[in-house]
Amino acid sequence: MTTRAQALIPITIAAVIIGVIGMLTLPSDSKLESVEFPRGTILVDDVALEVQIADSEPRRVRGLMFQDQLPPDQGMIFVFKEPGLYSLWMLNMQFPLDMIWFDLDGNVVHIEKNVPPCKTALEITTCQSVVPDDDASYILEVTSGFIDQNNITKDSKLTIISI
Repeated sequence: MTTRAQALIPITIAAVIIGVIGMLTLPSDSKLESVEFPRGTILVDDVALEVQIADSEPRRVRGLMFQDQLPPDQGMIFVFKEPGLYSLWMLNMQFPLDMIWFDLDGNVVHIEKNVPPCKTALEITTCQSVVPDDDASYILEVTSGFIDQNNITKDSKLTIISI
């Protein structure tokens, strides 16, 4: 017959392993240091936005983490050197976002609306990545509601003014 201690030992070991793996998957402190973002201007259809530019790995890792708000006429654009299936997650975000993936020509390849933040301990452990349908070269994050308020669709177009 199994004793209580014999039953709890494997459960404790599994919990420790899961905790260690979880800690290893969180971004390192060096990646979360204060990051300066260059700024630029883009158009989505005819809507002008001032954007923070996340064009390097440290900037993309940091993203909009820990920011309290994002005005409706601003956003963050993630810029990649090669088209690919780039996913995003809402780790340490403070507010929901709309996300739009664009190909190299500025065509919309994927849209996600009202993606909730992952800011509590429970949310962080279950925080899901948002994965696009097709390869993208740019991802735009804007305040939730932007897509509906500006009638952004799969037929919308990104125009880069300066980044």
